[in-house]
Amino acid sequence: MTIIRPYRPGDRDDLYDICVRTAHLGGDARPHYRDPGILPEIFAGPYAHLEPQFAFVLADADDRAVGYVLATGDTASFVERFRREWLPLVADRYPPLDGAEPRDGDEVMRDLLHRPERMIVPELAAYPAHLHIDLLPEHQRQGHGRSLIGRLVLALQEAGVPGVHLGLVSANTAARAFYDRIGMHVVDVPDAGPLTYLGLKL
Repeated sequence: MTIIRPYRPGDRDDLYDICVRTAHLGGDARPHYRDPGILPEIFAGPYAHLEPQFAFVLADADDRAVGYVLATGDTASFVERFRREWLPLVADRYPPLDGAEPRDGDEVMRDLLHRPERMIVPELAAYPAHLHIDLLPEHQRQGHGRSLIGRLVLALQEAGVPGVHLGLVSANTAARAFYDRIGMHVVDVPDAGPLTYLGLKL
């Protein structure tokens, strides 16, 4: 039996574990990075820390998080707080590259960590919120993803947010099929690189 409930600080370790185990096109990122611990410092931790009102977990019978949906209600203000409040907490472990070109996946992630402004995409202005959702493999394809998104959408609507988006690695075709099923649509963003941007009006 599983339930969806608000994130609690005691869920942090499980949140980080889920992120790492699903960060490589939906699969385990550990074989692909020297230090995969940087991934949740970019894609999970700051959301739970800065905007816990938009953080929800799927908890199992032992009340352990086995999935999550995390979001910000306003990407522009999130980026500002990410730089001001979050980066000082993690920059000592993951220092900036100081202008050097990233040489491998770990350095690509360090570069992303120190460039939160990349999240501000003018074409997405009508969808000011953005989200991340991940479920451990054994809890996928059971309707939990749809339920997590539904719970987040309610919270965003209650906060008066008009739309939400996400950036999906285009090669992740399984995830794309899920987002199509829940009604998200492509938002055209020139020069999006390896990403496809999807939006949902609320």
